Amino acid sequence: QVELMEFGGGLVQAGGSLRLSCAASRTMAKINIMGWYRQAPGKEREFVASSTYEGITDYSNFVKGRFTIARNNAEITASLQMNSLKDGDTGVYYCYADYGEPGTDSQRYWGQGTQVTVSS
Repeated sequence: QVELMEFGGGLVQAGGSLRLSCAASRTMAKINIMGWYRQAPGKEREFVASSTYEGITDYSNFVKGRFTIARNNAEITASLQMNSLKDGDTGVYYCYADYGEPGTDSQRYWGQGTQVTVSS
């Protein structure tokens, strides 16, 4: 079983930067996908970015060129560097991991979320 915890959320001025990190509980198996979703107040949760164990990344169109996701496989962490933040980036950011114990189907695990607020 995987437990995830996010760090780095907070209040930032528009145009500024934040770095989020996600730490996973220790596992003997490789976590295939780690990434981030976000949810603004009153909105649906939306995909932000993801990375495979090998470092293949995927980004939503609204963060391409501004956000960068990176994996540290030895520490079982994923970071999200967010630059040129906009008001629309405000929301709760959730780390997720796709993982399956040996002999089981892969499941999606979620962190508790960390608040990012971009002010004008």
